[in-house]
Amino acid sequence: MCGIVGACAQRDVAPVLVEGLRRLEYRGYDSAGLAVTGGEGGLFCRRVTGRVDDLAAALGETLPAGGTGVAHTRWATHGRPSDANAHPQIAGDELALVHNGIIENHAQLREQLEARGYAFQSETDTEVAASLIHERHARGAGLLEAVRGGLEALEGAYAFAVVSRREPERLIACRRGSPLVIGVGIGEHFVASDVAALLPVTRQFIFLEDGDIADVRRDRVTIYDLHGRVVERPVQVSELSPEAVERGGYRHFMLKEIHEQPAAVAETLEGRHTDAGVLDAALGPGAAGLLDAAQRLQIVACGTSYHAGLIARYWAEEYAGLPCEVEVASEFRYRSHAVAPGTLLLVISQSGETADVLAALREARRLGYAGVLAICNVPESSLVREADLTLLTRAGPEIGVASTKAFTTQLTALLLIVAAFARRRGRPQGEAELVRSAVALPGAIERVLDLEEPVARIAEQFVDRAHALFLGRGSHFPVALEGALKLKEISYIHAEGYPAGELKHGPLALVDSTMPVVAVAPHGALLEKLQSNLQEVRARGGQLFVFADDAAALRSADGFQVVPVPAAPAPISPIVHTLPLQLLAYHVAVLRGTDVDKPRNLAKSVTVE
Repeated sequence: MCGIVGACAQRDVAPVLVEGLRRLEYRGYDSAGLAVTGGEGGLFCRRVTGRVDDLAAALGETLPAGGTGVAHTRWATHGRPSDANAHPQIAGDELALVHNGIIENHAQLREQLEARGYAFQSETDTEVAASLIHERHARGAGLLEAVRGGLEALEGAYAFAVVSRREPERLIACRRGSPLVIGVGIGEHFVASDVAALLPVTRQFIFLEDGDIADVRRDRVTIYDLHGRVVERPVQVSELSPEAVERGGYRHFMLKEIHEQPAAVAETLEGRHTDAGVLDAALGPGAAGLLDAAQRLQIVACGTSYHAGLIARYWAEEYAGLPCEVEVASEFRYRSHAVAPGTLLLVISQSGETADVLAALREARRLGYAGVLAICNVPESSLVREADLTLLTRAGPEIGVASTKAFTTQLTALLLIVAAFARRRGRPQGEAELVRSAVALPGAIERVLDLEEPVARIAEQFVDRAHALFLGRGSHFPVALEGALKLKEISYIHAEGYPAGELKHGPLALVDSTMPVVAVAPHGALLEKLQSNLQEVRARGGQLFVFADDAAALRSADGFQVVPVPAAPAPISPIVHTLPLQLLAYHVAVLRGTDVDKPRNLAKSVTVE
C-alpha cells in the first residue's frame, strides 16, 4: 500500500500521474515512483525514497513521454523504505506493476521463481507478483491473460495496475480486497485507489468490485468478474470538486478539517430528523424492520472510530436501554463468538476500506448476526456496498491522517442511531433529548473553536515533554483516549488515556513535575470523583491542564490550569470536549516541527492487516 494512479491516454500521462500522486499524499507513504510506456524509451521507470516532490525533482523539467503509465506512493510492508523497494516494480525490463495490499504466500512463490531462474532486486512481495505475471507474458501470453494466470497463484489482498512495453496502449487493473476505481474520460481512461487522485481529469468513475479485472484502453474499458465473465459496472458521477482536497488558506489540512466540523456535523444531520425524532428512512429501505428486530448492539471499529463506538455505548445504554458491546476489529475477527439472538452488528470506518472492519463484517455474515449497519464517509466504498444499512457521515474528504471531522461526524451519526433505538425501546424522552442535543451541536462546536488561541498557548508547555497522561470519567473516558491518540499520532509524544478512577492502579507511579496531565472535566455526577483524582495528581507535583465547562466552577491555581469550555447539553458534551484536544495536539505538533498531515509510519486508509 498506499496510493495507485494509472492512465491510458492520447497525451503524455506523466504530468497526470505526478499530480495524482500529490493528491494521494494524505494517505501516508515513504517512497514514490512511476513507469511510462509508449515513448521512445519503451519503458521508463523512476523511483525514489521520500516524497512526491523528490520524485518530481528526480524527473527534472522534461517528463518522460508516453501515453500509458502507472505510479505509486508506497507505505512499507515487505522490505524497508528504499529506492529498490519502491513501486513500480519491474520484471524482465518490460513489465511494470504497482500494488496495494499484501501477498501472503510471497515467500513460497519467490523460492519457486528463483528455482526457475528469476533474480530479485527487492525485498517486496510486489516484485514476486510482477515476476509471476511476467513469466507468462514472456512465454507469449497477452498482458490480460498473463495477469489472469498470475492471479491464480496469489493468496492475500491486492489491487494491481500493470503495464508492459510489449502492449504500450493497454493497462490491466484488478482488485481483491483493496479498493480501485476507473476514471472515465473522452478518449482516455484512468485508474486510482481513490477518486481524489483523478478529480483534475474526470468526475466520472467506475468502482471495481472484489475479484474484478479491468482491461483499460484509451477508447474503452472491459471488465471481467471473478468468474471471467464480461460485466457492466455503473458509471457514477462524483460530487467532489478538485478544490475539496486543497488546503485553502489553512497551513495544514488537519487545521482546515478541525474548522470544517460545524459544517460537516450540520451536513450529517441534514434531512435525517424532525422536531419529533429521527427519520428511519435516513438509513435506507428496510431500516425500520431491521432496527425493530435488534435486541443488542455490537460495535466494531479501529482507531479513532473505535473511540467513537466507546462513547456510543454510554449513549445506547443510558438513553435507549440497549445492551451494547464495543470491540476492536482486528481482535473481533480472530476470536470465537457466542452471538446472542437479535444482535445487530454496527461497523464504523471513515474510508469504508479498512481491512479489519471489512473482515469483521464478512465474519458476522457467517456467524448469524441479525444484520449489519455501517457508518461511513465514502458512499462508493466496499463497506457501504456490503452492509445491509448505511448512514453516511457526509463529512467530505478528510486528507489529514489524524481523523478530526471523521470522528465528530461519526459520533453525530451514532447519536441519531441511538435516538432511533430509544423510540423503539419505549424511551421517547431519550429520543427527544438526543435530537435536541444534536440540533445544538454545530453551534456548540463553533463556540469551542474560539478556544484555539488559549489552547495554542498551553501547547507551548508540551513541546519538550516526552510523555503525557489524559484522564476522563464516564463517557468522557473515551475522549481522553482520543486526545492521547491525537497527541501521539502527530507530535510523537508518548501519551496514554486512562479512566481517572484507575490512577491508583498503576499510572500514578508515572506522575511527577515533568508529566503533563490533561483532564476532561464537564459538570456532572462524576465531577466530584474526578476532582479527587486530580488532587492525587497535584499532591505528586503533576502539572494539570483541565478542560472544564462553566458549570464545573473550577478555577486555575498553581500547577492547575483550567481551560473553560462552553457548556453544552450532556449527550453532546463528549463531542464538544474533543475539539480542544484536537487543537492541542495540532499546535503541539506544529511547535515540534513534525509533518502534521502525514505523520511518520502511518497511513490514512489501512487496507491491509
